[in-house]
Amino acid sequence: MIRQVHLLVAIHGMWGIPDHLAALADEASRIQHSDQVELDVLVVQTNQSDHTYDGIDFGGERVVEEINERIESLEEGGNKRVARFSVAGYSLGGLLARYVIGILHARKFFDKVEPVNFNTFATPHIGLLRYPSFFSTITNTLGPKLLARTGEQFYAVDKWTSGKSLLETMSDKTSVFYEALTLFPQLTIYANAVNDVTVPYVTSAIELRDPFVTHETNGIDIKLDAEYSPLIESFTTPDIPPPPPSPPRVFTGAWFRSLKPNRPILPPFLQKPFPLNIVIYVAIPVLLPLAITFALFKLSSESRASRKRIQLLESDKSRSAHWLSTVFHELERDVGDAIGEIVDDPADGNSTTPMSAPPGDASQPIISQAQRNMAASLNALPNLHKRLAFIHPVRNSHATIICRDEKRFEMHKIGRGVLRHWRDNFRM
Repeated sequence: MIRQVHLLVAIHGMWGIPDHLAALADEASRIQHSDQVELDVLVVQTNQSDHTYDGIDFGGERVVEEINERIESLEEGGNKRVARFSVAGYSLGGLLARYVIGILHARKFFDKVEPVNFNTFATPHIGLLRYPSFFSTITNTLGPKLLARTGEQFYAVDKWTSGKSLLETMSDKTSVFYEALTLFPQLTIYANAVNDVTVPYVTSAIELRDPFVTHETNGIDIKLDAEYSPLIESFTTPDIPPPPPSPPRVFTGAWFRSLKPNRPILPPFLQKPFPLNIVIYVAIPVLLPLAITFALFKLSSESRASRKRIQLLESDKSRSAHWLSTVFHELERDVGDAIGEIVDDPADGNSTTPMSAPPGDASQPIISQAQRNMAASLNALPNLHKRLAFIHPVRNSHATIICRDEKRFEMHKIGRGVLRHWRDNFRM
């Protein structure tokens, strides 16, 4: 008797390694198998560390090659058959997952294998955001350059096909990527409501405004899920925000307490007890310029290495001829002249140029028309569900939602409630 296999593919994020998904794999091992179907978990190995610079499309092609190898290995003996397929992506891994299922759908993979669960965790579905601040302007300028092909696609400044960015193409209702998403009956995205400095709420939850960014003062009422904390069960915002509290008198105890930040300033590996914390704070004026210089050098060198690697990949016609990006670009070249005669301005309505920010509200992101279009399209997915995590106070909740490194950072264990919810709602 041939035993059916449910293949679950887990994909890590930018600069990631498979160990970043160790907690997710651990929860997956607790999913109850049935007599008819067994679960096989593939934590993707091919896109590690600096190879994540190579783009969503090139990285996605690598993942598909690894999936094919895994299926061949499982079915080699003739007593197993991969009959069901699920995918979970963290951060960049969620965008890779969307690209991967598009490739599989284009190759008629889902004609023989049933798609079941599609999940993402803290994924920038409409791209990385720009805020009305000097720092955000700098990151939006340098990001596409320092993060190579992936950076261009993160910020949707690439021209992947027909003048559109890859993220726009993947959100188009007529694309194989979007069609593939509609095939999954269990489609849930998990997003951080607060404190995700890397992938803020608006892009990970596919929304246009952030009601949580001023949660400490706007009177929002948040109720956590008793079983799956820190997931939010419900939240309500008042029609009229409460008045701001009166400032405390100078040099009083309340005044000194108000000077303390509501979440840690330093990253977790620099959060030390007294007196080491004093030494670190004193050394910041020296350490910060050195850290910035090192980071810029590392990013630029890895970006250059990625661009050289991409050139080699593109020159290997025997390998890239069947890639989905190659098929799209060849098709575009074939019909480019005809499209040019029909469409006066192909960028009309899809501009990635940021629109003006809401007047007087520096806390909200500047959303481009292209991002608005992407959000509208993705929110129209019939099976889409969203679950929000309220992880506070932490400096950056991006790693916590997936329990990325529980061994080193105790706070990452807070995200176990999110993973348990994913596990308990996983359909075999």
